[in-house]
Amino acid sequence: MINLNLPPYPYKVKQVDGKSFIFDIIRKKYVSLTPEEWVRQHFIHLLITHYHYPKALFAIETGLRYNKMARRSDILILARDGSPYLLVECKAPDIKISDATFAQISRYNFTIQPKFLAVTNGQQHFCFQALQGQINYLDDFPAYT
Repeated sequence: MINLNLPPYPYKVKQVDGKSFIFDIIRKKYVSLTPEEWVRQHFIHLLITHYHYPKALFAIETGLRYNKMARRSDILILARDGSPYLLVECKAPDIKISDATFAQISRYNFTIQPKFLAVTNGQQHFCFQALQGQINYLDDFPAYT
Protein backbone atom coordinates (compact mmCIF):
# COMPACT_ATOMS: atom_id res chain seq x y z
CA MET A 1 0.00 0.00 0.00
CA ILE A 2 1.00 3.60 -0.58
CA ASN A 3 2.60 5.72 2.14
CA LEU A 4 0.14 8.22 3.56
CA ASN A 5 0.44 11.68 5.05
CA LEU A 6 -0.72 10.17 8.34
CA PRO A 7 1.26 8.73 11.25
CA PRO A 8 2.15 5.05 10.87
CA TYR A 9 0.68 2.55 13.29
CA PRO A 10 1.22 -1.19 13.94
CA TYR A 11 -1.52 -2.50 11.63
CA LYS A 12 -2.36 -6.18 11.24
CA VAL A 13 -2.79 -7.54 7.73
CA LYS A 14 -3.53 -11.12 6.72
CA GLN A 15 -3.96 -12.97 3.45
CA VAL A 16 -6.90 -15.28 2.75
CA ASP A 17 -7.15 -16.99 -0.63
CA GLY A 18 -4.82 -14.39 -2.14
CA LYS A 19 -6.85 -11.45 -0.84
CA SER A 20 -5.56 -8.97 1.77
CA PHE A 21 -7.47 -8.05 4.92
CA ILE A 22 -6.69 -5.45 7.59
CA PHE A 23 -7.82 -5.57 11.21
CA ASP A 24 -10.32 -2.86 12.17
CA ILE A 25 -10.06 -2.10 15.90
CA ILE A 26 -13.52 -0.50 15.92
CA ARG A 27 -15.45 -3.31 14.22
CA LYS A 28 -13.09 -5.86 15.85
CA LYS A 29 -12.65 -7.91 12.71
CA TYR A 30 -10.59 -8.17 9.56
CA VAL A 31 -12.01 -6.26 6.59
CA SER A 32 -11.04 -6.22 2.94
CA LEU A 33 -7.91 -4.10 2.43
CA THR A 34 -8.82 -1.61 -0.27
CA PRO A 35 -7.01 1.71 -0.80
CA GLU A 36 -9.94 3.53 0.86
CA GLU A 37 -9.86 1.12 3.83
CA TRP A 38 -6.11 1.73 4.16
CA VAL A 39 -6.86 5.45 4.55
CA ARG A 40 -9.80 4.83 6.92
CA GLN A 41 -7.76 2.62 9.27
CA HIS A 42 -4.90 5.11 9.43
CA PHE A 43 -7.33 7.95 10.07
CA ILE A 44 -9.10 6.01 12.83
CA HIS A 45 -5.76 5.50 14.56
CA LEU A 46 -4.88 9.18 14.15
CA LEU A 47 -8.14 10.21 15.81
CA ILE A 48 -7.67 7.75 18.69
CA THR A 49 -3.95 8.27 19.27
CA HIS A 50 -3.43 11.96 18.57
CA TYR A 51 -6.86 13.48 19.20
CA HIS A 52 -7.98 11.16 22.02
CA TYR A 53 -11.34 10.05 20.61
CA PRO A 54 -12.70 7.03 22.55
CA LYS A 55 -13.14 3.90 20.44
CA ALA A 56 -16.59 3.35 21.95
CA LEU A 57 -17.93 6.48 20.23
CA PHE A 58 -16.95 5.46 16.68
CA ALA A 59 -19.43 4.17 14.11
CA ILE A 60 -18.00 2.81 10.86
CA GLU A 61 -19.96 2.64 7.60
CA THR A 62 -23.23 3.61 9.21
CA GLY A 63 -26.24 3.67 6.96
CA LEU A 64 -28.14 6.82 6.13
CA ARG A 65 -30.76 7.94 3.64
CA TYR A 66 -30.55 10.96 1.40
CA ASN A 67 -33.36 11.63 -1.11
CA LYS A 68 -34.64 8.07 -0.52
CA MET A 69 -31.24 6.66 -1.52
CA ALA A 70 -29.24 4.46 0.85
CA ARG A 71 -25.72 5.71 1.59
CA ARG A 72 -22.94 4.84 4.04
CA SER A 73 -20.79 7.25 5.98
CA ASP A 74 -17.15 6.22 6.42
CA ILE A 75 -16.47 7.35 10.01
CA LEU A 76 -18.92 8.91 12.42
CA ILE A 77 -17.90 9.86 15.93
CA LEU A 78 -20.58 10.58 18.46
CA ALA A 79 -20.47 13.02 21.34
CA ARG A 80 -20.96 11.63 24.85
CA ASP A 81 -24.67 12.49 24.64
CA GLY A 82 -25.01 10.39 21.45
CA SER A 83 -25.31 13.32 19.05
CA PRO A 84 -23.18 13.34 15.86
CA TYR A 85 -19.85 15.05 16.56
CA LEU A 86 -17.42 14.38 13.69
CA LEU A 87 -18.24 12.91 10.27
CA VAL A 88 -15.28 11.83 8.12
CA GLU A 89 -15.40 10.94 4.43
CA CYS A 90 -12.42 8.86 3.30
CA LYS A 91 -11.21 8.48 -0.26
CA ALA A 92 -8.49 6.32 -1.75
CA PRO A 93 -5.08 8.05 -2.00
CA ASP A 94 -5.34 8.30 -5.79
CA ILE A 95 -8.72 10.09 -5.62
CA LYS A 96 -8.31 13.85 -5.51
CA ILE A 97 -10.28 15.82 -2.95
CA SER A 98 -12.58 17.78 -5.23
CA ASP A 99 -15.81 19.73 -5.28
CA ALA A 100 -17.58 16.39 -5.71
CA THR A 101 -16.04 15.15 -2.44
CA PHE A 102 -17.22 18.24 -0.59
CA ALA A 103 -20.67 17.91 -2.21
CA GLN A 104 -20.87 14.30 -1.00
CA ILE A 105 -20.08 15.14 2.61
CA SER A 106 -22.42 18.13 2.40
CA ARG A 107 -25.28 15.78 1.47
CA TYR A 108 -24.38 13.57 4.45
CA ASN A 109 -24.24 16.69 6.63
CA PHE A 110 -27.80 17.52 5.62
CA THR A 111 -28.97 14.18 7.10
CA ILE A 112 -26.56 13.63 10.02
CA GLN A 113 -25.77 17.24 11.02
CA PRO A 114 -22.57 16.67 13.01
CA LYS A 115 -20.69 19.46 14.74
CA PHE A 116 -17.59 18.92 12.53
CA LEU A 117 -16.94 17.42 9.09
CA ALA A 118 -13.73 16.14 7.54
CA VAL A 119 -12.53 14.72 4.24
CA THR A 120 -9.28 12.87 3.61
CA ASN A 121 -7.56 10.81 0.96
CA GLY A 122 -4.65 10.03 3.24
CA GLN A 123 -2.56 12.71 1.53
CA GLN A 124 -4.74 15.79 2.07
CA HIS A 125 -7.07 16.39 5.00
CA PHE A 126 -9.68 19.07 5.52
CA CYS A 127 -11.79 19.72 8.59
CA PHE A 128 -14.57 22.26 8.82
CA GLN A 129 -17.84 23.30 10.39
CA ALA A 130 -20.97 24.05 8.40
CA LEU A 131 -22.97 26.61 10.33
CA GLN A 132 -26.06 28.29 8.90
CA GLY A 133 -24.87 27.89 5.33
CA GLN A 134 -21.33 29.09 6.09
CA ILE A 135 -18.26 26.85 5.85
CA ASN A 136 -15.59 27.52 8.47
CA TYR A 137 -12.35 25.63 7.76
CA LEU A 138 -10.27 24.61 10.77
CA ASP A 139 -6.48 24.56 10.96
CA ASP A 140 -6.56 21.20 12.74
CA PHE A 141 -8.96 18.50 13.80
CA PRO A 142 -10.71 19.12 17.10
CA ALA A 143 -9.34 17.11 20.00
CA TYR A 144 -11.91 15.14 21.92
CA THR A 145 -12.68 16.65 25.30
